[in-house]
Amino acid sequence: MQTPPLSDFESMTVKSLLDSRSNIELHGRSYRLPSIPSVVVCVDGFDPEYLDRAVEDGIVPNLARFQERGFHAQAKCAMPSLTNPNNVSIVTGAPVSVHGILGNYFLDRATGEEEMITDDTLLRGSTILELMSKRGVRVAAVTAKDKLRAILAHGLGSDAMCFSAQNASKCTRSDHGIDDVEAWLGQRQPSQYSGELSMFVLDAGIKLLEEDRADLFYLTLSDYIQHKYGPGSKESNEFLIQLDQRLGKLVELGAQVVVTGDHGMSEKCNPDGTPNVLFLEDAIAEKWGPGTARVICPISDPFVKHHGALGGFVRVYLLQHIDKQDEIVQYCRTLPQVEMALGSREAARTFELAVDREGDIVVVAKKDAVIGSRKAEHDLSNLGEHRLRSHGGLSEQNVFLLMSRPAERASADVARIWRNFDAFDLLLNR
Repeated sequence: MQTPPLSDFESMTVKSLLDSRSNIELHGRSYRLPSIPSVVVCVDGFDPEYLDRAVEDGIVPNLARFQERGFHAQAKCAMPSLTNPNNVSIVTGAPVSVHGILGNYFLDRATGEEEMITDDTLLRGSTILELMSKRGVRVAAVTAKDKLRAILAHGLGSDAMCFSAQNASKCTRSDHGIDDVEAWLGQRQPSQYSGELSMFVLDAGIKLLEEDRADLFYLTLSDYIQHKYGPGSKESNEFLIQLDQRLGKLVELGAQVVVTGDHGMSEKCNPDGTPNVLFLEDAIAEKWGPGTARVICPISDPFVKHHGALGGFVRVYLLQHIDKQDEIVQYCRTLPQVEMALGSREAARTFELAVDREGDIVVVAKKDAVIGSRKAEHDLSNLGEHRLRSHGGLSEQNVFLLMSRPAERASADVARIWRNFDAFDLLLNR
């Protein structure tokens, strides 16, 4: 007996069922489950100047091939242009206003304590990695810096792997999905202040791919080199050559690869080469008295030797003279290093931030400047002869978004304003 054709409603029902089996949904976006090995690489501090110069000099043939034969666009990162907010934006496909991870360091209003974000306690919602893992996709997340590991590991199943190069020697199967990473990879855990830390991440991803141990990879690197060395320098070129070789290896092994950055990088110096720094808490105290405000630098983390915890974005928490908020905002705008100063609600609207977790005032530095709290809290002695390079402001929002394969659907959307947190959408839905 011939089966009667499906009605329009029945056809839609069947299609919806099939889609639900082959997709995940998160924060209003749909992502297809990977059909081939799929890799997102986040190059920390991936300012477009590095890639432009390297392609021009002919030292990154694989990245040049991505540009010519795959997909490439200039994208904007989330604000503040820092590591934690942007890595979480990439793995959630959403800005800070949605996922709630506001920086590396914050002031807990409830306790009055200053805290570093080292786990997923403040994360709102899920991640693409978690939902993929729960659908049976084999997930591997490898990070250079251990401060990200607990957030990336949020909700991952027992079959997933999530570990850091920084703490590779401490990995266990129960906590990280893999034992004795140093022996397995045949490399010792690198110094956290080295370009090798990033190469360790990429080498781990390559070996996992060679051993067919994952389907979806998130590999996120360190910006140590970018903080120390500008585009075209010998050290920067050596780093980019090694990066390019490893990206080529991932493609050679059959993976589709998307490369983006968590933020850019700018030189922060006066004409004579000295750091161009505004110590904002000192400045506010001088005008309104000590104890008026606490300035929190969300760039602060355990990796401060190369930037002295100085970045382009700070939060001001008023402890006294709260009625003078507008006056203090106006004062901040007059300071020569300041590009923007906004009250919390205006800042949240302007920069897609979580208003309930904001300071009373947000201050953003100009491209050539950084902002600190009190001069006594920042140690720049480790810079040595290096010029200060940092990030956090609007001037470090530009990054590249590249893919190893063409993306006809994405390329046809010429009006789209790309964000670095479109990476998984590009990778899985192209």
